[in-house]
Amino acid sequence: MNAIAQTAADNLTQHQTVSAGWKLWTGRILSILLGAFFLFDAVMKLVKPAPVVAATLQLGFRESSIVPIGVALLVCTVLYFVPRTAIFGALLLTGYLGGAIASQVRIGAPSFNVLFPAVFAALTWTALYLRNARLQALLS
Repeated sequence: MNAIAQTAADNLTQHQTVSAGWKLWTGRILSILLGAFFLFDAVMKLVKPAPVVAATLQLGFRESSIVPIGVALLVCTVLYFVPRTAIFGALLLTGYLGGAIASQVRIGAPSFNVLFPAVFAALTWTALYLRNARLQALLS
């Protein structure tokens, strides 16, 4: 009887390990995709091509605010990828994306422009949850 219980426990542990591996890799891949988008956005704000300047002006911001916004996004993204500061980075990215939502709502932008940053905020937390065991334990 003891051998049967041990086999069942081993099977459960193996299933949890496979499940944890799947979550970890899904979270990592999703984080990499999100990070690539955030880094691209930050670099475009630092380089300031004409379409970025035009879009920023359309939102009601001064051109002089583009680089500081890009630096803020870059810092938030880096913090998101450092394991010790990942949760803090996700909080900051959520605030950044909340500002993007507020900016779009303020100018009466189409629904897609409002929902896009909201979806990215949700994906940011989903990816972090999948790759961070401490966050999973906290929320379980």
